[in-house]
Amino acid sequence: MAKIISSLPIKDQLQDIRLGMRNAYLTDEHLCIDALLTRLDLAAETREKISAQAADLVRHVRNHSSPTMMEKFLGEYGLSTKEGVALMCMAEALLRVPDKATIDALIEDKVQAGDWSSHLGHSNSSLINSSTWALLVTGKLLAPVNADKLGSTMRSLVKRVGEPVVRKAVAQAMKELGSQFVLGRTMKEATHRAKKLTTQGYTHSYDMLGEAARTAEDAARYFDAYSKAIADLAPHCNDDDIRNNPGISVKLSALHPRYEWGQRDRVLTELVPKVLALALQAKVANMGFNIDAEEADRLDISLDVIAAVLAAPELAGWNGFGIVVQAFSKRAPFVLDWLYELATGLDRKIMVRLVKGAYWDAEIKRAQVMGLKGFPVFTRKANTDLSYLACAKQMLTMNDRIYAQFATHNAHSVAAILQLADASQAYEFQRLHGMGESLHASVMAQGGVRCRVYAPVGAHQDLLAYLVRRLLENGANSSFVHQLVNPEIAPETIAQDPVNVVLERLEQGLSCGSHAIVQPKDLFAQEGGSYRKNAKGWDITDAPTVEGMQLERAHLAQDRWQAMPIVANGSGVGGAPQWVTNPATDDEQVGQVFLTSKEQLEAAMIAAPQGQAQWLAMPIAQRVACFEKVANLYEANATELFAMLTREAGKNWLDAVGELREAVDFARFYAQEMAAVPYNQGLGVVSCISPWNFPLAIFSGQIFAALAAGNAVLAKPASQTNLVAYRAVQLMHEAGIPVATVQFLPGGSKEVGASITSDARVSGVCFTGSTPTAQHINRVMATHLAADAVMIAETGGINAMIVDSTALPEQVVRDVLASAFQSAGQRCSALRMLYVQEDIADKVLHMLYGAMDELTIGNPWHLNTDVGPVIDVAAKIKIEKHITEHATKGNLLKHLTAPKAGLFVGPAVIKLNGIEDLGEEIFGPVLHVATFAAKDLAKLIDTINAQGYGLTFGVHTRVDARVEQLVKGVHAGNTYVNRNQIGAVVGSQPFGGEGLSGTGPKAGGPQYVQRLRKPQRVQAVIPTGSVVSLGQVQQAIDSLSAKALDQWQNSSDRLFQLTQVFGSQASRLQDLCCNVILLPGPTGELNQLSTVARGIVLCLGPGRQAALLQAQTALAQGNGVVLVVNDLNLPNSDLPLVVIKGQLSATDITQLSGYHAVAANGHAPYQQQLRLALANKLGPLLPLISETADPQRYTMERHLCIDTTAAGGNASLIAAGE
Repeated sequence: MAKIISSLPIKDQLQDIRLGMRNAYLTDEHLCIDALLTRLDLAAETREKISAQAADLVRHVRNHSSPTMMEKFLGEYGLSTKEGVALMCMAEALLRVPDKATIDALIEDKVQAGDWSSHLGHSNSSLINSSTWALLVTGKLLAPVNADKLGSTMRSLVKRVGEPVVRKAVAQAMKELGSQFVLGRTMKEATHRAKKLTTQGYTHSYDMLGEAARTAEDAARYFDAYSKAIADLAPHCNDDDIRNNPGISVKLSALHPRYEWGQRDRVLTELVPKVLALALQAKVANMGFNIDAEEADRLDISLDVIAAVLAAPELAGWNGFGIVVQAFSKRAPFVLDWLYELATGLDRKIMVRLVKGAYWDAEIKRAQVMGLKGFPVFTRKANTDLSYLACAKQMLTMNDRIYAQFATHNAHSVAAILQLADASQAYEFQRLHGMGESLHASVMAQGGVRCRVYAPVGAHQDLLAYLVRRLLENGANSSFVHQLVNPEIAPETIAQDPVNVVLERLEQGLSCGSHAIVQPKDLFAQEGGSYRKNAKGWDITDAPTVEGMQLERAHLAQDRWQAMPIVANGSGVGGAPQWVTNPATDDEQVGQVFLTSKEQLEAAMIAAPQGQAQWLAMPIAQRVACFEKVANLYEANATELFAMLTREAGKNWLDAVGELREAVDFARFYAQEMAAVPYNQGLGVVSCISPWNFPLAIFSGQIFAALAAGNAVLAKPASQTNLVAYRAVQLMHEAGIPVATVQFLPGGSKEVGASITSDARVSGVCFTGSTPTAQHINRVMATHLAADAVMIAETGGINAMIVDSTALPEQVVRDVLASAFQSAGQRCSALRMLYVQEDIADKVLHMLYGAMDELTIGNPWHLNTDVGPVIDVAAKIKIEKHITEHATKGNLLKHLTAPKAGLFVGPAVIKLNGIEDLGEEIFGPVLHVATFAAKDLAKLIDTINAQGYGLTFGVHTRVDARVEQLVKGVHAGNTYVNRNQIGAVVGSQPFGGEGLSGTGPKAGGPQYVQRLRKPQRVQAVIPTGSVVSLGQVQQAIDSLSAKALDQWQNSSDRLFQLTQVFGSQASRLQDLCCNVILLPGPTGELNQLSTVARGIVLCLGPGRQAALLQAQTALAQGNGVVLVVNDLNLPNSDLPLVVIKGQLSATDITQLSGYHAVAANGHAPYQQQLRLALANKLGPLLPLISETADPQRYTMERHLCIDTTAAGGNASLIAAGE
């Protein structure tokens, strides 16, 4: 690419324009608008003429033509209606579903929910009305049967008999809907259907349906399809003037499975020859050849490909090479300038199609998720319309090199171009097949103007993504197509001048951008709440960002760091240092670590209480400021931290950026939590033991949470990642946190870990790591620490994902790759067990294997690396042993070759019968797969729950009822729907599991800091009464049936029922489980935090008042209760409550089963015995609740994240940009 540019006489201009284009990527919208107004520079008189002509066009269209069926459909079912959204979702999924059972479930799910009667008879199209009637009848036919009503048996029978009829009718309706957008299933069919318009003077540009290639096989198939399409069109290219011949549109993402900036060298080497071959084929046919525009992060690399192809000497003298430019992009004017200069330097004439743009909603979401400084696109429709006008005027001045093609369905845009163009300027209008027919016919009737129809070609099942984009663009209330068919909207309103709209806002002092669209930096600013700034993002698909990061870190490629204990009153360095080796190499030394001595450990223990006192003596505002400064220092030192994360922990660019941002978010989130409750005291001294897989984020998060609660911290990082943790603590101290408040203690689990979890001076432990290690720490704490010492553990998980046949395979493969193989599978949230519905398993797995072949395994220092090393030799040996064992059994389905040097393991896929075959978590890039039948979904839920783990769970389906079934059924701390399952955004997706996967509360959630604060003490009581038998208590537990508990948890009047038993004081109880909390997050994503009952709680009193409070608080949250207390009588009730008189021997709880927590406020020896007995019990870490009246302790948190745009787009966001 550089050679091509440097050989051109105008290389300096090209480079300057490219620099300006890159600088405009995320520039302020107001600045962009000012520049566009200057570029456009249209007199008010001219603008008035344009609006008047546009209004006349609208009136002419309404009076002399009829809207297409598609336009009528959008007029009736706009995407502002739930019925329109339901139809969009159904159209997106139905035609690809192979099995009847799932087709029926999808239809029932979407049709039944709609209020179709409100649309009946509204349209002037008999076909639309008859379709509405059919949907209305279908909805009633599929409605749930009420057994209490007469005729329910008949209704049920009709429903069963009617399913095949409904299935066929709805499928046919979806095909009819699709056919309005597709000109033909084959090129032969499409060109035949095009003849009618061709005789009227129209030409066509054909688009072969299909989205981005995921595999090399996909790319080869698309290449062959394009080549065949060009060959099929060649006989129709009969005119010497290429502008009068049909053309072809090509998506570069369809021709290469890794068409992205991080793979730039590979893309230019492999993709350019393919595009050139197709272009030469088109040249021979004298056919137009257009490169379609795609997502914003692909713009830069697309220009490299375009320049390389266009520079080929073989294309000299051909005027058919075309490029699509999107006006909604802030970079559009620069792209046009660059294309013009490129064409001039190469002495070429090219075609440029100007469009408003697709993928707008995805661009908004991406910028928010990544924390970018702005948006690459305009956030208001009027701004995009203004940009379109400015770009159109700009293109008309480039007529010597650019043949302008204006793709629009907007009357004002058409009128503007007719006004701006003079007779000497050649150009054409373009429209989509099935859209804008009457408008373009009116223009064609005036003569002297060319019009081309953009015509998709392909099977209906390939239409889906294209169809949804069109529905989104044209189904919004603000779209011209939608407004044109609405007679209540005046022509003058439809034809209003976007310049006036923009100027009016400026004159009123209003923002140019949409107030309804949250800027990325403000993503976590909640109305009425405190402001939290989103962590800064680094866009590693942006060329200047990447070049800057590479330049800044170049000197760190060979640096060596040191880490040593940081103890307030400690002296000296204990022992010889240990060298740290880069896991991606065999011999690169990253630095050295001095380990903590016994003397330093004791000094830290002595200093820690002083550190807590120092910390609490600081005003709350100062403490909050310390956290904010740490966040800023992390961002300011990002280059060094990125380098350390890569060279010490094996993190690739994507993971390093994500980890730093998470650490920054933790600092700011916990600062908010600290400020919200400024006067609470901490527990005392908290030991924080963090893992190597998130050596900055989790390490920092544990510390910030403990500090926010008012504690001093003893911080022990994982032995594999001391260097980055040491640097983090240095920055904490630089920010003003006292040294004695956070002390850094590197060392092994025996030398340091054992000491800081067994010393009675420690009041709590935050631990992230394996389940067996957590269980061991819990037993040590129970033996040596106070009975109420807090343990928060986030442990492992055997995480599953279920994919049904409505899921889009391309999305599934994308999300499985990320969930299973990102970070080399070394995330506790990673996908371990994939269940695919048997009807689509072969297709999905075939695509997955092909996508795996495209992964780059190697040194994460390089941008193009997808999969880095595992952390150490022990991990590599264990993972490879597991793979080898299954290969011997014939279960190994796919295994990539790993580099010889370094600690690499090739990603692998292993076939199992199910999750029950996977006895433990394999912490690496290994995915296990199994298939299931649709009818066995309920059994699958039970099987997953039976394993006892509950960290993350993934779902891919378009059936909302199945989402609800799975979300309610699977016991997991974090559930993700139609996206990857490795997200854990602080404050948006609080993270943590249940069962064998952790104790809760969730990191980055509202309960975590509270758990580390000093609780209110309840008076301790010595147990009295006779000791009840083990069998009696077990029988009581067993008597609380799952059905009764489920009914109680779903009861809406729990507090009222409690007052009937416990009296009026029960009405003052707090029920945390009655409402869900909607958390902030990016557009197009639902983040919802729920609080659920633990299950059955043993309430042991021992005192009467404590027992009453324990039972009431537990019941109020939806738990069942077995109450063992000596002096309490309660009336009989239907509550899930069993009362046993007496006392329970503390050691007996080890042998009891079926309960989920113990609440007790006994004297110290009794509490200690209970804590030890619970710790010695096999299975999950069960809590001993001594905070009697705290409802949080009787509950668990569950988070649900849904990608609400998975079916193709974000209708509500489109409305926000109107």
